[in-house]
Amino acid sequence: MMKRQNIVHLTQTALMTAILIVLGMIPGIPLGFIPVPIVLQNMGVMMAGEILGPKEGTTSVALLLLLVAVGFPFLTGGSGGIAVFAGPTGGYLLAWLFAPFLISSLRQHFGSHWNWWQEFLMIVLAGVLFIDVTGSLWLSWQSHIKLTAALMSNLAFIPGDLIKAGVAVAVARQLRRVPVLNLG
Repeated sequence: MMKRQNIVHLTQTALMTAILIVLGMIPGIPLGFIPVPIVLQNMGVMMAGEILGPKEGTTSVALLLLLVAVGFPFLTGGSGGIAVFAGPTGGYLLAWLFAPFLISSLRQHFGSHWNWWQEFLMIVLAGVLFIDVTGSLWLSWQSHIKLTAALMSNLAFIPGDLIKAGVAVAVARQLRRVPVLNLG
């Protein structure tokens, strides 16, 4: 028989995966100069790291990516299938897998009594910069463009990513105040 804590973690993981799927239903905003649109789904990745622990946050994103790999159209724009991992967004998707672990690990390592700005900085480092740099490395290799050009193209995403990081911190801080949710 499963312990109550295991059931809670399983439920939280499944709920976060569902949130990631719903965020993927919101259309991306194409920029035109690179083949990667602005999406809200990566805000869910940030929230997975903020709200769940390293294990559950990473598991929720891994479940989403597994469902996408087998063909479910759960990424923004309705894309899915193994081919998306070889396309221009493949590096971003790979980074998504590690971002919740990094975010949660930083939060656990440095304690949970951070002020809003410290928490925001943590999200920017692990949930924005890490994802953008990893995505740029892949984009450079996959699209045969210079790394500096790939990195510079990500500058267009920074304002939106900063807003998403702020929303992720605000939502996570509010959810952690709800005792019935039992969030770390």
